[in-house]
Amino acid sequence: MTTKGHIYVIDDDAAMRDSLNFLLDSAGFGVTLFDDAQAFLDALPGLSFGCVISDVRMPGLDGIELLKRMKAQLSAFPILIMTGHGDVPLAVEAMKLGAVDFLEKPFEDERLTSMIESAIRQAEPAAKNEAISQDIAARVASLSPRERQVMEGLIAGLSNKLIAREYDISPRTIEVYRANVMTKMQANSLSELVRLAMRAGMLKD
Repeated sequence: MTTKGHIYVIDDDAAMRDSLNFLLDSAGFGVTLFDDAQAFLDALPGLSFGCVISDVRMPGLDGIELLKRMKAQLSAFPILIMTGHGDVPLAVEAMKLGAVDFLEKPFEDERLTSMIESAIRQAEPAAKNEAISQDIAARVASLSPRERQVMEGLIAGLSNKLIAREYDISPRTIEVYRANVMTKMQANSLSELVRLAMRAGMLKD
C-alpha cells in the first residue's frame, strides 16, 4: 500500500520515465508509467485519483493537448508539466489550461516531490467531493420511476397517506416504496435523505 498517493508519469523518453519511476517510488508514491498521452487518456476512467506528471513536448498528443482533453472532461487530477529549456511560453500556456505548475528540466528531486505533495493536498478535497457527488447521482439513477416519485414526495414533506393519494395507490404500497428508496439511497433517516437529495440537486439549499 502506498501512503503518499498515485502518480501517473507521461513521457515518450524511456530513460526519463525510468528515472522518475525510481525517484517517486523511493519517495513512497505509487507510480504508473505511460509512454504517450493517448494511452493515459484511454486508461483514465479506471484510474484512482492521483497527480499527473507529463512532458510538454511529445509526438502525437502533446502536453498542451492533454491538458485541453483533461479540462474538457472536468478531471480533478492535478497536472504538473515538465518542460525543456526555452519552453517557458508553452509552460505559461499550460498554466492557463489548468496545469498546477511546471518544472524546467533538469530539476531537483526535492522540488518535484514537494510540488507533487502540494498538488495532491490541494486537489484531493475537490476530487473526493466529486466522487461523492457521482456516487449519490448513481444512487438516484438506480431508483425506479415510482420510487423516484415517492422520494420526491418524501423530501417535499408529504406523508405516506398524501403520496398514496397523489398516485392513487395504497399507503401500504407507499411504505414498500419508501423502504426501497431508503435502502437504495443508503439513507438511515428522512433528514439524511433530504441532505442526499440536496447534494443531488433535487432540492435547492
